[in-house]
Amino acid sequence: MKKLIFIPVILLFQLWSEAQEIEFVTNSRLILGPAKDKSASISAGDIDSDGDIDVLVADGRHWPQPNKIFYNNGLGIFTVSKFLDNISETSYATELADFDGDGDLDVAVGNDMAPNSIYINDGKGNFIRSGNFGNDYSPTRNLKTVDIDSDGDIDILITNRGRVNEICLNNGKGEFNQLVEFGSTDDSTIDVDVADMDQDGDMDLVLANRDGQQNFIYLNDGKLNFNERIPFGTGTDETRSVSVKDIDQDGFLDIISANIGEPNVIYFGNKELSFGRKIIFDINSNDSYSLDTGDLDGNGSIDIVIANSESANMVFLNFEKGEVWKEITLNSGDLDTYDIIISDLNNDNRLDIIESNSDEINYFYFNRKLNKIN
Repeated sequence: MKKLIFIPVILLFQLWSEAQEIEFVTNSRLILGPAKDKSASISAGDIDSDGDIDVLVADGRHWPQPNKIFYNNGLGIFTVSKFLDNISETSYATELADFDGDGDLDVAVGNDMAPNSIYINDGKGNFIRSGNFGNDYSPTRNLKTVDIDSDGDIDILITNRGRVNEICLNNGKGEFNQLVEFGSTDDSTIDVDVADMDQDGDMDLVLANRDGQQNFIYLNDGKLNFNERIPFGTGTDETRSVSVKDIDQDGFLDIISANIGEPNVIYFGNKELSFGRKIIFDINSNDSYSLDTGDLDGNGSIDIVIANSESANMVFLNFEKGEVWKEITLNSGDLDTYDIIISDLNNDNRLDIIESNSDEINYFYFNRKLNKIN
């Protein structure tokens, strides 16, 4: 019996030691320009097709500002930037995806109470505004790009706070003339993730709702009808962001939720789609606005980064299939962070972190290994 007890203690010590082998470093050079704009969203990808990761920032929120592109110099430093367009908009969301199928990354911009726009890439990182998508003058809060109808092109999902949400279907040319609504007319949906939750071969929707509304999974009948709903959470959560991943590696998808004024929670999936088993991985009751996931420490598990408003942003490293979590505090300060994403900016095969801060500089962090892990 002593041996059975002793081994887990040693393993747990090793796991915590490994978590301390990485740190996230930022400084006055690791920023997306010196401006303190009302940044609300970021997206990362190789915009100019030169082999490194560039960054697109959506600015404005409720007040018109220009959106910006930051070009990577190959070392993870952004020494060249330009405006996406010569206009200012109330942008809340931006996503990079190949909408016209020509092999380069195009841009979707989601605006608050202004038309949402598509920009087509010429292959070198120059963009031409090509059209709009979704209903004009909606309170857009987030975009999700995914091939939801499985026809080989990238569609766009729009979440609208206080109005019905939208799926904009691509005709393969980067044109979005067909629209499917989901949710109800008074939904306060802030975020949506897309995954095959019931393992029937089509893509379902996982909604993050605010204003005390129930969070739901909407099951797809295979024809983009979402009539069957499955609730998750307490029913009155102020959820700002969701992500779907198999955290415990049991073959069923789990739901990670970032909440305002309450702890952040993982709801574990099962065959019955009940999502009753849960774990609080972040006990703080911060105003959490965004999350992203990825293997930050290289141990084969899914880790989580959390963006907070007026509190420090956090990293949570996953051990023992979601049973043990190690916190790391990002050191840019208590900012108003609306979005946070993970990407390898300096091509060292380690995932870095990028913040989108409102009325403050947008920082990014290099993922550093302190010592070799044995």
